[in-house]
Amino acid sequence: MNSIEYNKRIKELFTHHESLIQKKNEIVEESNGVYNRYKNPVLTNKHTPLIWKYDFNQETNPYLMERNGINATMNSGAIKYNGKYILVVRVEGADRKSFFAIAESPNGIDKFRFWDYPVTMPEDIIPATNIYDMRLTAHEDGWIYGIFCAERYDNNAPKGDLSSATATAGIARTKDLINWERLPDLKSKRQQRNVVLHPEFVDGKYALYTRPQDGFIDAGSGGGIGWALIDDITNAVVKDEKIIDYRFYHTIKEVKNGEGPHPIKTEKGWLHLAHGVRGCAAGLRYVLYMYMTSLEDPTKIIAAPSGYFMAPEGEERIGDVSNVLFTNGWIADEDGKVYIYYASSDTRMHVATSTIDKLIDYCMNTPQDGLTTKASVDNIKRLVDNNLKILNK
Repeated sequence: MNSIEYNKRIKELFTHHESLIQKKNEIVEESNGVYNRYKNPVLTNKHTPLIWKYDFNQETNPYLMERNGINATMNSGAIKYNGKYILVVRVEGADRKSFFAIAESPNGIDKFRFWDYPVTMPEDIIPATNIYDMRLTAHEDGWIYGIFCAERYDNNAPKGDLSSATATAGIARTKDLINWERLPDLKSKRQQRNVVLHPEFVDGKYALYTRPQDGFIDAGSGGGIGWALIDDITNAVVKDEKIIDYRFYHTIKEVKNGEGPHPIKTEKGWLHLAHGVRGCAAGLRYVLYMYMTSLEDPTKIIAAPSGYFMAPEGEERIGDVSNVLFTNGWIADEDGKVYIYYASSDTRMHVATSTIDKLIDYCMNTPQDGLTTKASVDNIKRLVDNNLKILNK
């Protein structure tokens, strides 16, 4: 390949990449009335910058090959910052290592563009092998906090076991999303994943939604989504922890559940978005669900709709880890519109939109799970009775 052909190929790569970024996203017309899905993912591995993947020096890369492969873009924290819709994306390389990178959009629906450089995250005292799934919280103390999973090899694993790992909650904070101060990892008696910082002080303390678990994968005796008050975020220690949203047999959160992004404050209560996991013949199935807690007591559930809020559909079912939806980011605009960012099958990022009013209505007026077949049928029968009275007038 001569230099003219080489430069032509580079231009073609950038033209194709830009057309992907500029592609307009459209609402999928079919809707359940609660939210709208969109036709295209907002981020895929193809959206990642070419300058991350290619060496554009013809002397060192004469065949114009990718040098750093990118496998997936998923599980993104979200925040509105300087008028832009910001995602702190979990980017997974072909080497299986994840890192954080920031993508921004002018409208929250499409045209997401990555910043030139990935996030440089300082190490904890004990370096992590892998970090991922950041929850972002703009706290009332003035800092933007990111809490994420820090994964390390389990040194207590039997000889030859190269898959056992430990999970802790890594904590960092920033004022500009560029310079990050790494704080010590959360100290807890159990492993912790899916830890989320509440946006306000509670009784003068920092409040965390936790997910205690006995092992890296298995929740074990961990009962569900927990709550803990922290005296000092710069040396965060879980002293007392109580479960506020329990797992239950034969439900969408039978195997485990975890808080998604931090809850949204409304006049009626705190809106929560979480993920629930159950086992099936195909493996673990991850779906999203919602609940609400009291403004006066954020540990008290005041509404808990039955079943899932969102589940994988169509192409969302297929990917590296199939049959999975996961969320750790949403943005509520001042006009009440809510942008829900979710990943499908550990592969790509999507957006769905709703409103505060719709989500409150969904939570408050959807029947709770009665935990038996009879209770579910009774719910349907009551609705049928009411509808037939109305339709037969």
